[in-house]
Amino acid sequence: MNRIEERFQRLKQEGQKGFVVYIGAGDPDLDATHDLALAFDGIGVDVLELGVPFSDPLADGLVNQLAAQRGLDSGTTPGKVLETVSRIRESSGIPIVLYVYFNLLHKRGLAEFVQAAADAGVDGLLVLDLPPEESEDYESLMAGAGMCPIYLVAPTTPAKRVALIVKRGKGFIYYVSREGVTGMQQTVSDTIGPMTRIIREHTDIPIAVGFGISNPEQAAEVAKNAEAVVVGSAIVNQIADKGRAADLVPSVKAFTANLINGIR
Repeated sequence: MNRIEERFQRLKQEGQKGFVVYIGAGDPDLDATHDLALAFDGIGVDVLELGVPFSDPLADGLVNQLAAQRGLDSGTTPGKVLETVSRIRESSGIPIVLYVYFNLLHKRGLAEFVQAAADAGVDGLLVLDLPPEESEDYESLMAGAGMCPIYLVAPTTPAKRVALIVKRGKGFIYYVSREGVTGMQQTVSDTIGPMTRIIREHTDIPIAVGFGISNPEQAAEVAKNAEAVVVGSAIVNQIADKGRAADLVPSVKAFTANLINGIR
């Protein structure tokens, strides 16, 4: 069984909610990405999403756009991200998802990218700009490699299309709780309860909710309606503040542990 599926199965058995972290790979450099991954594993992060730096990150707000730029500036490439995943795998079994834009898969060759990701130890891909209607080849390649194709549902997704999307996903469904791009928010979206109910009418795989969650109280509120909470920008912002400071990893680790405490 895929590591993502195993983790959510264990969480269900234990009656726990999952915690998913997003960071930009290569921000501030790939050594930091490696060390942060091990730190996250040590405090109970259930899934790590690594954003593969891209020049035109259309789904991302300013915080994550700047993280992508810092990743590019540090010399991070898709190939080097996979090398870093391989290094993480030497000492960690944390489930890893690549948050990636389709251009990067197309540039390398879809089949080659999928197989290289699987060989490196990646467990799933979240391809932001690949709609399920155009993903048959991708899904068959992912199935053959034992990886989960993870899809997004948004507040504006019509119920009919929700049914199509969620039947194609594996591992978990990522519910984007706000219209627009990533970023920290002062309040939790009021769409979460109604939309997670619609999603559950069509699938029994876990739902992870993200976009805008930035403190333990918000994480706890979101967890009432989801199997997992996704936090990205708030953690990326901590990385941006610390940069290459010696206490980057322990500081981000402590901040993230406090968020996890909100749901457990």
